[in-house]
Amino acid sequence: MLPMRALLLGLGLLLLQAPAWGHHSISAVFDESKSINVTGTLTKVEWINPHIAIMVDAPAASGVDTWRFQSSPPAWWKGVGVNRADFAKAMGQTVTIGAFAAQDGSRYGYLRKITFANGDSLESTSLR
Repeated sequence: MLPMRALLLGLGLLLLQAPAWGHHSISAVFDESKSINVTGTLTKVEWINPHIAIMVDAPAASGVDTWRFQSSPPAWWKGVGVNRADFAKAMGQTVTIGAFAAQDGSRYGYLRKITFANGDSLESTSLR
């Protein structure tokens, strides 16, 4: 009976590690050959791991489309001297996002560059 418990405990520990195996390359979700530009109002910044997320409301034929953009982790941005406030200062303002499009065609992208209303911009060169 003891070996069975040890086996089940070991299996349980392996299953707890499964989320760590889930991290993927951006090419699993985004098409790196398809660049898009979206201009709209910055409505939200989520400065969280594993990747920051930015939401933009962009004008569309049917009214407004909400776009979500994923980018490098907060630690990467901090490492290049950028913090949440650098994004948050533009809340409610018009921004232009340059991104890789989602492979599924949804309003989702991987942020490569954000240009603020005053012309300043930030670029992500990290693909992790």
